[in-house]
Amino acid sequence: MKTVIFDTNVLLDLFIFNDFRVLHIKQALIDQQLDALASNQTLEEFTDVISRPLFSLEQSAQEKIVQEWQSLAHIIDEQKIIAAPWQCRDSDDQIFLDLAYSNRPCILLSKDNAVLKLAGPAAKEGVLISGDYSSL
Repeated sequence: MKTVIFDTNVLLDLFIFNDFRVLHIKQALIDQQLDALASNQTLEEFTDVISRPLFSLEQSAQEKIVQEWQSLAHIIDEQKIIAAPWQCRDSDDQIFLDLAYSNRPCILLSKDNAVLKLAGPAAKEGVLISGDYSSL
């Protein structure tokens, strides 16, 4: 079973936009064919993003989405997360890199260019960083 960390922008495609490119990923999560990892920090990031006016989601819809994600993800204890040796320009993205580094080997699926730029060094440490939804 593949261990996968989803950056917030991918979670938006999975739970908000229902992007057709991620339907197979969502089904794999439901069928427990992927070990999706999250932490309290990544959950807080996702919760914060979906609460923004841009998405126009009522509180109850936000809560339902977060609960769905929590039911599909394996929540990692923050104390078991260690800092990755590569630093991202955006501190909000660093939490995903640290989670991935702490749970190697794994895949970090992201559409963020700042994260994708770290794919080379991360691969040497057992973390495949990809923006390709077909890689799962």
